[in-house]
Amino acid sequence: MPPKEPPRRRVPGPARPRPAAAGRPAARPAPPRRPAPRPAPKARTIRLGSPKPRLRLVSLGLTLVLLVFVVRLLQVQAVDAGAYAAKAEKHRYQEYTLSADRGEITDRNGVALAASVDAYDVTADPKLFTPEESKLRDAPEQAAALLAPLLGKEPAELAKKLRTPKSRYTLLARKQTPQVWNQIKDLKKVYEQKAKPANGGNGVNLLGGVLGEPSTKRVYPNGELAAGILGYVNAEGRGAGGIESMLDKELAGQDGKIRYAQSGGRRVPTVGSQGTPAVPGSDIELTIDRDIQWAAQQAITEQVKKSKADRGYVVVQDVRTGEVLAMANAPGFDPNDLSQANATAMGNAALQDAYEPGSTAKVMSMAAVLEEGAATPDTRVTVPNRLHRGDRLFKDDVDHKTWYLTLNGVLAKSSNIGTILATGQLGRTQPEANRVLYDYLRKFGVGSPTGLGYPGETPGILAKPQDWSTSQQYTIPFGQGLSVSAMQAASVYSTIANGGVRVEPSLVRGTKGPDGRFSAAPAPKESRVISEKTATTLAQMLESVVDDEEGTGTRAAIPGYRVAGKTGTANRVDPELGRYKGYTASFAGFAPADQPRVTVYCAIQNPTKGSYFGGQICGPIYKKVMEFALKTLRVPPTGSGPARLPVTFEP
Repeated sequence: MPPKEPPRRRVPGPARPRPAAAGRPAARPAPPRRPAPRPAPKARTIRLGSPKPRLRLVSLGLTLVLLVFVVRLLQVQAVDAGAYAAKAEKHRYQEYTLSADRGEITDRNGVALAASVDAYDVTADPKLFTPEESKLRDAPEQAAALLAPLLGKEPAELAKKLRTPKSRYTLLARKQTPQVWNQIKDLKKVYEQKAKPANGGNGVNLLGGVLGEPSTKRVYPNGELAAGILGYVNAEGRGAGGIESMLDKELAGQDGKIRYAQSGGRRVPTVGSQGTPAVPGSDIELTIDRDIQWAAQQAITEQVKKSKADRGYVVVQDVRTGEVLAMANAPGFDPNDLSQANATAMGNAALQDAYEPGSTAKVMSMAAVLEEGAATPDTRVTVPNRLHRGDRLFKDDVDHKTWYLTLNGVLAKSSNIGTILATGQLGRTQPEANRVLYDYLRKFGVGSPTGLGYPGETPGILAKPQDWSTSQQYTIPFGQGLSVSAMQAASVYSTIANGGVRVEPSLVRGTKGPDGRFSAAPAPKESRVISEKTATTLAQMLESVVDDEEGTGTRAAIPGYRVAGKTGTANRVDPELGRYKGYTASFAGFAPADQPRVTVYCAIQNPTKGSYFGGQICGPIYKKVMEFALKTLRVPPTGSGPARLPVTFEP
């Protein structure tokens, strides 16, 4: 049986339009049917893994990173904070010393003898000369070759300083003049232009690390004048001799400091600076009169050259105040150029040399004889040609027949034998006479510092009387066997001129501080050595040395003035040989003799040409310097005549 066919489904087709009835409009065809929308496919669900492990991993990583930062932060800000801060300070900030202006040294009239002028310390930052900073392997050598001619230094020395490791500061040269620093600045500008890339440079100035720090330089306007008194300053600007050393603390003031930020060797102006200002030193006013000092120095320098002597000195002192008006040495030195100075001439020989004074010391022996009442100026003294005492045979400087002299004549003719005989009357025995004479020598200042406080000053040499040798007890009365300085010798005569009162010498009148106030120096100590009567008598006796034709000091006479003085010619101990060789020629005195105002003392060591007698070569110096001093101080003649005490007697 054949299978039945499924019934066929009728698919409706498009409707056919019906014919319109007569008189009616035809019906509009129906719009086509829209197909039914298909249902959207069902979305697939994607299942993600759990995010927690990943978040934990990221959190752990961030925690470790933050932990590293925290540990480092703790190390920098807590554990090593000081070290890192110090490094930052070192590389960012620079600290420099501000040099205080050194005080001036002036004479008694305010004329500058030592002053300070503007200068520069030339420094450098070695880091800026490293290959990394300069972009040159030999920057220190190139810079040193440029700077050496300007600074007067060796290129190798400068290059070594510019290669200083781990340093941001080195000193190349001190106390350079503004002219030198200007030359360096001009050179820096030239290399700054060369360093520009447009000019083929590498952008780095070869001399960019060279800096100039304002400073001061010590100058002495009068050159050698009073150099022995003033001294000098060393390379560090500190006093190294004379008044510069003696009063260095007062002159130097107090240095200040400044601290500022820098970058690339240049100061950062916006950061500001910190520090303490420098306090200027005090000005020192000396007792020296520049004009009198000049006259004394000219006179002694000429005579030392003429006599071909080792050295000489002149001291000028105000007898009333003890103030030193001049203290000249020859040969001298120029403190402006110590490289040319002779080391043996750089001190103050008038205070530092100890030598046997010779006959100028006889005035102390006569003072003791008069004060003790052992004799008077008229006392008769018979002086033989030779005198045997102890283990020696004594004589005078010239052979002579027996002299019949008064005590005044003994001093006028400078008799060694007469002095021995006179001082022998100071005691019943020679040891007793020695003790009396020793006491007077000490009162006059022999064997003690003068009181100036000058560096290197000698106290002289005077043994105690019990230690005097057999010959010393007879040579000391006429000035051999003891030693003094020129200042001590001058002080002896000033004591007599001041009525027997010793006033300690002084070199400083006072100081003027930064505030401009003047402070006078303390008054010098005074002590009576002999009576005024004895001092007056001695002054009259000293006139005979200059005024009487029998005297040894006639070449020191000054027309119109009464002059008291004494010659000296002593055997000299050669310091190198340690024995007597040559002579010390000297002259000491004061004027006017009846109203003393000024003392002048002159000594020349080892004259080898011409005369070696004190009256011959030092007498004229005394006259020249004394005349100038009296005129400068406007001291008029007294108008009275000399005493003219007797020198000889008829037996």
